[in-house]
Amino acid sequence: MNKKVFRWGFSLLLGFCLIFGAFISPAIALTQEQKLVSEVWRIVNRSYLDETFNHQNWSDVRQQALKKPLLNDQAAYTAIQKMLKSLDDPFTRFLDPEQYRSLQVNTSGELTGVGLQIALNPQTGILEVITPIEGSPAEKAGLRPRDRILKIEGLSTENLTLDEAASRMRGPIGSVVSLLIGREGETDQEFILMRDRIELNPVVADLRLSPQGKPIGYLRLTQFNANAAMELAHAISSLEKKGAVAYILDLRNNPGGLLQAGIEVARQWLDSGTIVYTVNRQGIQGNFEASGQALTPDPLVILVNQGTASASEILAGALQDNGRAQLVGETTFGKGLIQSLFELSDGSGLAVTIAKYETPNHRDINKLGIKPDTVITQTPITRDQIATEADSQYQAAVELLTKNLVVAEKE
Repeated sequence: MNKKVFRWGFSLLLGFCLIFGAFISPAIALTQEQKLVSEVWRIVNRSYLDETFNHQNWSDVRQQALKKPLLNDQAAYTAIQKMLKSLDDPFTRFLDPEQYRSLQVNTSGELTGVGLQIALNPQTGILEVITPIEGSPAEKAGLRPRDRILKIEGLSTENLTLDEAASRMRGPIGSVVSLLIGREGETDQEFILMRDRIELNPVVADLRLSPQGKPIGYLRLTQFNANAAMELAHAISSLEKKGAVAYILDLRNNPGGLLQAGIEVARQWLDSGTIVYTVNRQGIQGNFEASGQALTPDPLVILVNQGTASASEILAGALQDNGRAQLVGETTFGKGLIQSLFELSDGSGLAVTIAKYETPNHRDINKLGIKPDTVITQTPITRDQIATEADSQYQAAVELLTKNLVVAEKE
């Protein structure tokens, strides 16, 4: 009797499950576009510095992003950008495949192409040469600043973006590319260039004499790419051999770059001491230390302005707090956040704020910047006027170093 009851009950349960199951729709598979949105959401959920996600329910943000149909890549990119915008963090951003490739080139320290720095003329919208990179195929072929790039491989540049134009000029080593160049007062001319490996040297170095005849090494660092530490070390070594007794390190309008490059450059000036502290969302604090003998003990002044940001501020703050350098110029930008770069499944990229940093004296400079020891406000100057008599911040640095050298001689 019990067995019959059990069989009857089991059959009833099975029948109920089959009937109920018929009313349950199968799980809807995510489209590739939805998967990309979810991928970004997961990375931010796992890594983002602010665990409140700007005081909002991050799961709700994902649901809203997936609510509307995403019919193509651009729709997915738009949804991602809207999702990230809700964080109110300009440094956590989405990069489409073209932007991601461009960023990788800028930080890698080298590329394969013709070696031109280019820009769109703000008045005319025409693609122009800023300058050919020293030793590049473009320089060897005779291209000049202000040359107009009219066509690339026969294609008019009129409607190309900067990234599109740069992408068309890049290519495998040994391949060729034709450029139609317009030059003031001359007939348009076609240049055939063979692509080669181009090293991006972010360092400008020169030996200058102070008004009292003291040899001062001038170093301008334009960004912290993969070559920055090595190129700066070579420049310091060369200037030391030439007799430099003091240095000016120009970090004005240096937007930063690779955190590790900033740390390595700081180590070139410090024998010991903390360079920077990092703090993640769990409050876990890490630190980076100087780890060896500095390349030179000579006096150092660092030039900074409102365009000095990120890794540049890490370097300036480290050398200021350790008493290694005096800062001259204007209060820096104030970017005290650290981003990590993630490559996404479709070749696009995602930069996410994962930590903040503090100077060796535990100064949190985000949105505050670093105040220089000597404040010198300067009206805008041209590129050709940098580190000349027209550059009041540079002149103030020379004067400060001269005084330091006089004091050192008396001691």
